[in-house]
Amino acid sequence: MAIPSYKAPSRTAYDIVIVGGAVVGSSTAYWLSQALGSGASILVVERDSSYEFSSTALSTSAIRQQYSNPINVKISQFGIEIIRGFEERMAPFYKDEPAPDLGFKEHGYLYCCSPDGVEAARERVDLQRSLGAHTVFLEPGPLKERFPWLNVEDLGGGSWGSREEGWFDSMGLLNGFRRAARASGVEYIDNAVTGLDIADGRVVSVRLATGQTVRCGTLVNAAGPRAQQVAAMAGLSIPVAPYKRYSFVFASANPIPGRMPNVIDLSGTFVRPEGELFLTGNTPQGDGPAGYDDFEMHHEEFDDYIWPALWHRIPSFDALKVQTSWTGHYEYNMLDHNGIVGFHPQVTNFMFANGFSGHGLQQSPAVGRAVSELIVHGSFQTLDLSPFCYERIERNEPFLEEAVI
Repeated sequence: MAIPSYKAPSRTAYDIVIVGGAVVGSSTAYWLSQALGSGASILVVERDSSYEFSSTALSTSAIRQQYSNPINVKISQFGIEIIRGFEERMAPFYKDEPAPDLGFKEHGYLYCCSPDGVEAARERVDLQRSLGAHTVFLEPGPLKERFPWLNVEDLGGGSWGSREEGWFDSMGLLNGFRRAARASGVEYIDNAVTGLDIADGRVVSVRLATGQTVRCGTLVNAAGPRAQQVAAMAGLSIPVAPYKRYSFVFASANPIPGRMPNVIDLSGTFVRPEGELFLTGNTPQGDGPAGYDDFEMHHEEFDDYIWPALWHRIPSFDALKVQTSWTGHYEYNMLDHNGIVGFHPQVTNFMFANGFSGHGLQQSPAVGRAVSELIVHGSFQTLDLSPFCYERIERNEPFLEEAVI
């Protein structure tokens, strides 16, 4: 039965259908539209164009280069390039109004390090610096000198991204990619994919909630936390599920002097400034898959786990008051916390762009470009994202990343 708020597509067949129009889907649509021009028909199917519950809108919107794998560092370096030049890149698509300024706050990340973790942290810093990152390792003394409000008594030091890390406007990035894609001929519809038809090892058509069936040349799964739902429509399986993350904005009776980075505590709790307020969150206790529509807030997470961790690490956080809070979903790859990017070997026109485990926003510029390259050229042309291939899922061979929050 047709759903009144949904919209039917304008065609009966498309060269490319992208399931999911948030930041990964819209980045993919943008790069495809620039590579193919008006010579290809591209449809983006988005369940909710308000993006009220999308991981993009509910993200904490940060980017870092502090990873243990070279490819993740390089992906973020390209993301920084796009963020810094986004206004200029988008200007041709905003002729009658200013292009989005993503408001990049280049305050860096500060990873607190336990005494037992110093050697591994130093190795990661050396790797990052060899790739052009500006990460430095600070022992407890210099760490306290630079950030005097930090309790370093139980730390072996900290790794600090002194440049090209920070946070930015997530919806500005999404809206820019989306607007540029639409201006370049990509069709967006509010609708939901309810089924896929497979023949001879290919997706041949896509069924929509409004009752239409459209033929499909290539199918891109960019469905975020619902990625496994879409994969299952093609008889496929990936270990991707929604995991809840709680975010809290609070006021402190005691301000933090100086330029505060995004502090990642040993407990996994993070905190960073947001104007005169602060944003915090953590990996919840008893973390496990959530229902697709489960956005219930657990306020006790702040009182029971986050506040004690904050007070221990930053003693001046002794008088805090939560101003607002929300729940978002990570599209969590339970195998190795890294994305799945590439075609399925048997269903050969089914493209994965899934499982980024909280890194999807910052990785979306590079992932969208990589997916476009695979579709247009049949191979990666810039960054080689082959370690993210689907085949490792079938082999149960994790591509591990140590620096997972």
